Amino acid sequence: MSKESISKIYLVLEKIEYIENIVANAGSVTNALEDAITMRPAILMHLTAIAEQFNKLKQENATHILDIFDGDDLKGLYDVRTYIAHDYEGVNLAIIEWIIRNGLPVFKEKCQQIIK
Repeated sequence: MSKESISKIYLVLEKIEYIENIVANAGSVTNALEDAITMRPAILMHLTAIAEQFNKLKQENATHILDIFDGDDLKGLYDVRTYIAHDYEGVNLAIIEWIIRNGLPVFKEKCQQIIK
């Protein structure tokens, strides 16, 4: 694996940890997402950044990394990024909450496996 590809995985882990810290400081995912001024925008930007790193890996044809992740999960993450970036009919916070609770732990685990 190239150093550039691995650095993208480290950045994904960093962004996931930022989201985890935001949620911890808010006391819950729900509280964090209810804060429309600071916490929610920060979470959405970190999710966007995570999706961008996976998109860059795709553009680099880093299939040796991308194959570790479920293709539908990656597509879903990028679709959410598109909705966040373009605010198509608003962002469904229930989906964002599901991603934080269920999706990010899976991505985190797989990223940690890659860098081991």
